[in-house]
Amino acid sequence: MMDQINTPLTDNEAEAARIYTEERRKNIAEFVRTNPEYYIENFDKIGASSRFTATFNMMAGLFGPVWFGARGLWSWALPFLIIETLAIVQIARGLFGDLAAEARERIASIEGTLELRREQLAAAIESGSDKADVYRRTVESLEASIGGIRAEADALAEQGIWIALAGVALLVIAKLVQAVSANWALEKRFSEWLSDNSIRSGMPVSQIAFSAVFMAIIVLASVLHYSFPGRFSLLDAFPTNPDFRIVSIEGVEAFFAFCVANGEALFDAITYCIRLLLDALELVFVSTPWIVVASLIILLTWLTAGIRTAIWSGAFLAYMGLLGFWDKAMTTLALLGTAACLSIVIGIPLGMFAARRPRFYAFIQPIMDFMQTMPAFVFMIPVIAFFGTGKPAAVVTTMIFGGTPVVRLTVLGLRGVPESVREAAIAFGANKWYLLTRVDLPLASPSIRAGINQTIMLSLAMVVVASLIGAKGLGEDVLEALQYANVGQGILAGFSILFCAMILDRIVQGARK
Repeated sequence: MMDQINTPLTDNEAEAARIYTEERRKNIAEFVRTNPEYYIENFDKIGASSRFTATFNMMAGLFGPVWFGARGLWSWALPFLIIETLAIVQIARGLFGDLAAEARERIASIEGTLELRREQLAAAIESGSDKADVYRRTVESLEASIGGIRAEADALAEQGIWIALAGVALLVIAKLVQAVSANWALEKRFSEWLSDNSIRSGMPVSQIAFSAVFMAIIVLASVLHYSFPGRFSLLDAFPTNPDFRIVSIEGVEAFFAFCVANGEALFDAITYCIRLLLDALELVFVSTPWIVVASLIILLTWLTAGIRTAIWSGAFLAYMGLLGFWDKAMTTLALLGTAACLSIVIGIPLGMFAARRPRFYAFIQPIMDFMQTMPAFVFMIPVIAFFGTGKPAAVVTTMIFGGTPVVRLTVLGLRGVPESVREAAIAFGANKWYLLTRVDLPLASPSIRAGINQTIMLSLAMVVVASLIGAKGLGEDVLEALQYANVGQGILAGFSILFCAMILDRIVQGARK
């Protein structure tokens, strides 16, 4: 057999492997900080396989969630904390807890009633009343109930040792799982740390102390609450004072009263502007002959989405007309069109302004989050206070709920324009207006149109809610069906709302699709 010949290529590969191994050992030592040789050996085992590799970490098994938290593995620490807390609570309840406390409270409550019934029985016997037999049966029934509850309490007291043993078994299992999975979880975090050195490494003393104190508070509070119910009032209910709520309510009411008294001119001006646009759209949709409106909608659908969609739009319009929903559907479209137009006219310029101003967008983002997440019935309260009830208030409510997507997606679209394209346009002498109108907006138009579509859809979702404050239209039929359990009317009106949404969606998104 010929001896193996070492070529420069194999020497280079061996040298590269040696350098990689040394570099990896240095990185592991820097990451773990404590007991590096142990972790180097186990990380090599884990890294050699793409599957889960079981190793045993004694410290993780002993300290459990504290170890995981100190290592920054909070996604592992919290589930294990819940499991260990449950196990410790069971152990404490089984060994030291008062398992029969609830049963004794029930007995005490029944004994109070029993004493009253005994007094009534004695009075009935003394007076010769015919209710004596009724009271006697009641007393016997209560005495039997007390006997049954006492037997139940004795049985619960005898189960204490088994509850404790179950808690011990659960705790042991949790410790074993933590010991076996700790190194695998830490190796995954090490891989993330290699690509992002901002991830915390090692076990800082501050993190150890924080994890230990946090876990101790959680476990201690849970054990005291569940093992000794009713003895620590601080753990039963959040400490508060009724005066806090009363003062807060008075402060909010005073604020809104001040706004209504001093902002009447502003609110009247906003109502007047909404009325102008709403009356114009109602004139177009409601007062115009139905055949003209239907023809224009079908033609517009055909031009934007094709002949097949136009046929479906005609069928949807025929459904609304034949079932008598035409006028209310047009009223709904007028209300929706007013809210959507105002949202778009305000939202797109606002998004254009915020797209290149991160600080301003960071300022308005929490406001938009509030507008989208706050329940509609909550922000209807100040709207009614400022604008009263009726269609203008419904338009404002719809704008609050549905106006944010167009802002968000306008910002997203403009920020998604490639910088290379903008730089090329600037290099060829494009000014800011040309850059905005010929580069940014055309490239961002798909996202902006998606925002318009979402604003329209969310506005339609408010049709029924807006009917609660005086908005007419299809939402009124659905609300009436809810009040009187009229299933047929509610379903048919709901389909009309659905068809309105589908027609508008195809008109807005048809060309892009």
